Amino acid sequence: MRFLLTDEQRAFASSLDALLTAADTPSVARAWSAGEHTAGRTLWSRIAGAGVFAPAVPEAYEGMGPLPVELAVAFVELGRHAVPGPVVETVLAAALLAGAPEHAARLLPPLVSGKAMATVGSVYALDGDTADVVLLLADGKVWLSPGCRPEVRPSLDPARRLAVPLPGGELLCPAVPPDALDWARLATAAQALGVGLALLDRTVAYVGQRIQFGVPVGSFQAVKHRLADTAIALEFARPLLFGAALSMAPADIAAAKVAACEAAYATARTALQLHGAIGYTAEYDLSLWLTKARVLRGAWGTPAECRAAVLRGLRPHG
Repeated sequence: MRFLLTDEQRAFASSLDALLTAADTPSVARAWSAGEHTAGRTLWSRIAGAGVFAPAVPEAYEGMGPLPVELAVAFVELGRHAVPGPVVETVLAAALLAGAPEHAARLLPPLVSGKAMATVGSVYALDGDTADVVLLLADGKVWLSPGCRPEVRPSLDPARRLAVPLPGGELLCPAVPPDALDWARLATAAQALGVGLALLDRTVAYVGQRIQFGVPVGSFQAVKHRLADTAIALEFARPLLFGAALSMAPADIAAAKVAACEAAYATARTALQLHGAIGYTAEYDLSLWLTKARVLRGAWGTPAECRAAVLRGLRPHG
């Protein structure tokens, strides 16, 4: 399948890129990691206003969806710029709430506009300390949790803060909608692809400036081969991502998540090696993408779980 973005989709990506570049997202992410959410909430309102969450929400609830390709376009840019916050979880919340029409009219419009931020969890909920809507997955049901405990648990990615949802609350759905997880996996795959692309761009720029033996490190054959391998993996993941967004078949989405997350993780390892000692420094901005590549790999479906979903999709039915 040959897939090209439309002029409108490319313009959407370009506008988000410009918005996020001007916002200095590395500084926003570092403040978010420290529990300072003011800049992050301001950025959240701006990306929502730009239409990041609208593709996941039906038109009946002030969204534009379902538009999974546009969602993937947006989330690639969020990954490229290391935007903090429960962006994937807000998309998942929208998919879950769409299965509860009696609650959707009340809860979905604020998510589209950016006035509210949602998170979803079972044992832990990402950024539950700042989210306005906390959905709890328990016993195969979806609950509107009364909130989270005040304690926050750090994760490998400092910008991904984990809180424990409070039990009980209002029952939203007696069963988790079967396609809700697909939306979370698609958004995660797109975010991971963006993370990988950012890591590759930063590494190419770095090895072009770093000098050894009187020449740029990037001129060494071994370095070129490593970068070529990572670039190929990322470019192979791209059509899988947008093909999955077109079909929305669970197996296609699982395959896209495996490809994008594994490519981003491999790119992170290459970036770390080629940056040398400075790559291990938390104060260096590269770390914002290195840690994110690692945690996205297992978010909303480990590689093993997604590969199993691909195999299930290949088995004949009946």
